[in-house]
Amino acid sequence: MTGTERRQQLLNVARTLFAEKGYDGTSVEEIARRANVSKPVVYEHFGGKEGVYAVVVDREAQAILDRMVSSLHADHPRAMLEQAASALLGYVDESHEGFRILVRDSPVASSTGTFSTLLNDIASQVEDIFGEEFSARGYDGKLAPLYAQALVGMVALTGQWWLDAHKPKRDEVVAHLVNLAWNGLSNLEHKPKLRVTE
Repeated sequence: MTGTERRQQLLNVARTLFAEKGYDGTSVEEIARRANVSKPVVYEHFGGKEGVYAVVVDREAQAILDRMVSSLHADHPRAMLEQAASALLGYVDESHEGFRILVRDSPVASSTGTFSTLLNDIASQVEDIFGEEFSARGYDGKLAPLYAQALVGMVALTGQWWLDAHKPKRDEVVAHLVNLAWNGLSNLEHKPKLRVTE
């Protein structure tokens, strides 16, 4: 294996272990054993468990942030809401190991930060969109950060729940999230359906 291939192998093994056992439950010894290498190889590439963990968290955080930001391209705010919720739940579904790692409290500082920092980054993207929409509709633009945090938090916490429940199907969960966010409790639709498909 080349050095790059070995590094990627160690990251893949560590990602699985951190998702299964968390940071505290994972050791350099176990990473090395599962990768069929000696402990010094892990230290050589990452300097220790903290180093490999920081790289895993940074990569996952960047993946979810990229996915969320790239999803916000529709012309209508409800469609953007559907796309953002679907993007986050898509990440949960397709990268459940990564999401499990991100939602655990990180004992190691990473360049991307903790899950709450990541959610703040996503919320700031949504805030810009809300600000434009609020202004266009005559609402107070100063409220855009509050609504962005509320929306992103609602979707992220639902994603944590859905990771374990995995019912109902993703599109149905998205439809219900959008129903609540778009219509509010006083105007909930009885059987919400997505209006935009990917």
